[in-house]
Amino acid sequence: MKKNKVVTVILIGAILLGALPSSFGVQKVSATVQSTREQIKEKEREKNEIKDKLDDQKDEVSDLKGEKRDLQDELADANELMIEACERLVDLENQIKTKDQEIETNQAALAEAIAREEKQKIDMEIRVRKMYERKNSDYVTSLLQAGSLGNLLNLATWFERVENYDKERLTEFEEIHAQIDALEAMLELQKEELDTLHLQAEEQKQYMSELLTDLVAKIDDYSDQISDAEKKALEYEAELKKSEADLKALKKRLEEELRLSREAAEGKWRSISEVTFTEEDRKLLANIIYCEAGGEPYEGKVAVGAVVINRVLSNRFPDTVSGVIYQKNQFSPVASGRFGLALSVDKANAACYQAADEAMLGVTNVGTCVFFRTPIPGLTGINIGGHVFY
Repeated sequence: MKKNKVVTVILIGAILLGALPSSFGVQKVSATVQSTREQIKEKEREKNEIKDKLDDQKDEVSDLKGEKRDLQDELADANELMIEACERLVDLENQIKTKDQEIETNQAALAEAIAREEKQKIDMEIRVRKMYERKNSDYVTSLLQAGSLGNLLNLATWFERVENYDKERLTEFEEIHAQIDALEAMLELQKEELDTLHLQAEEQKQYMSELLTDLVAKIDDYSDQISDAEKKALEYEAELKKSEADLKALKKRLEEELRLSREAAEGKWRSISEVTFTEEDRKLLANIIYCEAGGEPYEGKVAVGAVVINRVLSNRFPDTVSGVIYQKNQFSPVASGRFGLALSVDKANAACYQAADEAMLGVTNVGTCVFFRTPIPGLTGINIGGHVFY
């Protein structure tokens, strides 16, 4: 009873000094314990990062598909070159076969010419032997021994014919030898050239085979890369959808908090004289102040305590300190477990307890604010330390 009288006296004094507004609910601004807008801002940043990663991944997939198409075009070109090389190889083999047949034919002709030449030599030897059967017989002696002019003319004609025939045959054989030698040399050269072309064609065939194998391997590798990139893109898309869903939930939550803030400002408020605080309430309040504003200046500690008490007084929130502090999704240290650890060993220091005592006496430096958070651009309110109060 004595405590209530003290609280009533301090409250009246605070009102007279202007520490409290003359009427609760006049201000229509709110503050958030959970830093919902900051969470939205962070979630939007994360969403944009995921979207950028997704866009980059899609670009990578597109680039990989483009490179794969280029490789497939190269493969098609290589296939055409391979076909041309094989056709050329077949043509070369046919040419080689034809040239081999020509060489074989010409070699047979050469053998026949050599045989003819040998026969001609034998015939000429026989003729010469007949001409010189007698000792010291020669062309002139034979003419002198003709006996008559007719025989002489016949003999001279015969010798001339034999000589001309021999010259023609020799000339013919020389030409045949020259032609055959030239043809044989030409065919041998052509055969060497064809063998070289054949070897080149085989090397080209080997090169094209290796090229095709390499291109196929690269295409397979790009296919695997595309598959991995598309899989990663799907993961980013799922992550993006989740992020967007989380962001939507946070925005909905912020709307709800703003609605509660407005309703609290416009709703009914109890007088602090109607509330009885226990020692357990004092410990709870001091430790939540420690968790939320332990590093803040003393004014910031008082402000956090005032927000909790404002909620106790508002008909939009639980009417006890424990009910306000443990209300679901309101204080992040409670959700994270940090508050429970602090409370278990009573981490609150003297400044936190002093701030809690002032708040329970009705002292407020943030008016009727029922939410607070770290400042963000465009957000106005009562700035104390590292928090803005609404």
